[in-house]
Amino acid sequence: MSVRSLNKVMLIGNLTRDPNLRFTPNGTAVCSFGLATNRSWTSADDGEKQERVDFHNIVAWSKLAEICGQLLHKGDKVYVEGRIQTRDWKTDEGEDRRITEVVIDNMLLLYSPSGGPSDDYAADSGNDAPADEEKSSKGKGKSKAKKADKAEKEEAPSDDVEDVEDVSDDIPF
Repeated sequence: MSVRSLNKVMLIGNLTRDPNLRFTPNGTAVCSFGLATNRSWTSADDGEKQERVDFHNIVAWSKLAEICGQLLHKGDKVYVEGRIQTRDWKTDEGEDRRITEVVIDNMLLLYSPSGGPSDDYAADSGNDAPADEEKSSKGKGKSKAKKADKAEKEEAPSDDVEDVEDVSDDIPF
């Protein structure tokens, strides 16, 4: 009988640096960035408020990596979801190295200090389209392309908009 296991990570935190987008020799995109998460509690001993910051290495692959490289910036608050992975390697000097990282398959931009709330920008590595298109099929969100079109329309001057008269009663059929 096989025993199931689970390797699932969900984090909400702030980017500690701008994402580093690069490509493997065969052209696959890989993006890495740091994420800081905060935790605070009150000490049982003396009642003082304690705080701890943990730093996480985040890695995204393929289309999700490209999206992270385009959308994310240092300081952005994001939700990421993925799995923990530990890698071992030897340096050129022969030293053993080990790193633990979170390989993500979902990302949701929650807040950008430069642009305000941005919780509608989501990405999912499970398909080539951003995850917020799934929300639009449920009537809860819009695709990124529609958002870009809407933003362009809102920024563009609308002096040429004219009122349209309702002529539905004049139609002979």
